Amino acid sequence: MKKAYIIVGIIGVIFVVGAGMLVYSKTSLNQPQQGNVSGLAKKTTLGSKPKVRASNLEAPWSLIFYKKSALVSLRDSGEIREVLANKKTRVIGTVAGVEHGGEAGLLGMAVSDRSKQPYLYVYYSTDKDNRIVRYKLHGRSGHLSLGQRTLLLSGIPHAANHNGGRLAFGPDGMLYATTGDAGNPANAQKRTSLGGKILRMTAAGKVPSDNPFKGSLVYSYGHRNPQGLAWSKDGTMYATEFGQDRWDELNKIEAGHNYGWPTYEGKTRKKGFTNPVQQWKTLEASPSGMVFEKGVLFIANLRGTSIRAVAVSNLASSVNYFRGRYGRIRDVTVSPKGELWFITNNTDGRGSPKSNDDRVLSVPLIQQK
Repeated sequence: MKKAYIIVGIIGVIFVVGAGMLVYSKTSLNQPQQGNVSGLAKKTTLGSKPKVRASNLEAPWSLIFYKKSALVSLRDSGEIREVLANKKTRVIGTVAGVEHGGEAGLLGMAVSDRSKQPYLYVYYSTDKDNRIVRYKLHGRSGHLSLGQRTLLLSGIPHAANHNGGRLAFGPDGMLYATTGDAGNPANAQKRTSLGGKILRMTAAGKVPSDNPFKGSLVYSYGHRNPQGLAWSKDGTMYATEFGQDRWDELNKIEAGHNYGWPTYEGKTRKKGFTNPVQQWKTLEASPSGMVFEKGVLFIANLRGTSIRAVAVSNLASSVNYFRGRYGRIRDVTVSPKGELWFITNNTDGRGSPKSNDDRVLSVPLIQQK
């Protein structure tokens, strides 16, 4: 009798496991070019056929939305372009003083439209430092223009590489900026340096009274070259970071924490440092822009030539979309209609441009039952 129960039990286990594998396989087939990563939330996936929204852009870096308008920053020329419905773009303004060299130039953007007067914030390189300025933003979609400019912050360490450059407003209404170590790793551990940090400031560029270090814009430190910022629904902050030789990182950012660079790259057991929640070999990732939507962090990958998806319910796993299909991908955002938009980055000097590169593309976010 015992043998009979054991046999029935084994058959039952095999049936349950087999059914689970079948459901997972069907789900995986609906997610183009993803890896078989167990535990990732299956309710959100990307469509398989991105739509071209604009093309023939030179070294685009940041992609954001202001109301219905998609705005793109061009690193080398300093231009900010508005994407139009006819797949063309128009210049809404050129940031004065931009000096391009290597990875430096016009980088991140963010919009604040909580007051009657909307502002466009930009992060850019001069010949001596990196700066954050804001412009009054005028006009309606299709007719936007830049107005009066105000300098918020200067003196951020600058070099031909490792300039950070991402800007984003958090759910607390504060402006966050990622800065690189500017090729000098020691900057990252010096709390007196603005390099190798995530900075937090008011919309006017002032130090918030509740920052972790009194009188300082520094929110977290020990970063090499962070370039992606996003917040999950519960307000948890995440950042992507370029490693040097071994590990690129996805970090959960907490006020005042030290993320290890240059003492450590990737995970460590050493006390006093905060480990990444996920890490990837540098050849497989180079994570830049990031956005959170419907429970998932979507990350633009340069060397990895993909959009990586990480469910916040399972931060140790990830899947990849469109690997190798569009080349280097620099930034990703979500439109007011809930579509995922992204920009390629094949004309930045490190890619292999194809006809009509670089491009802005969009793809629907599909909610599975």
